[in-house]
Amino acid sequence: MHIHLNGEPYHLDQPLTLTELIARLGLTGKRLAVELNLDIVPRSQHAETRLAEGDRVEIVHAIGGG
Repeated sequence: MHIHLNGEPYHLDQPLTLTELIARLGLTGKRLAVELNLDIVPRSQHAETRLAEGDRVEIVHAIGGG
């Protein structure tokens, strides 16, 4: 299965939820904003949102600084 992740092609062996994708990317526990096909997905919906062929996912994480 192929999706686009942050503008780049990305291959998945099986359909994943957003929570599973975030874990695979090593971003669990980080402050993130996730957009799926141009819609922001609230964190409360990550576990129930399953990715499909051709989906476009943008993940942005906040980096603190001062």
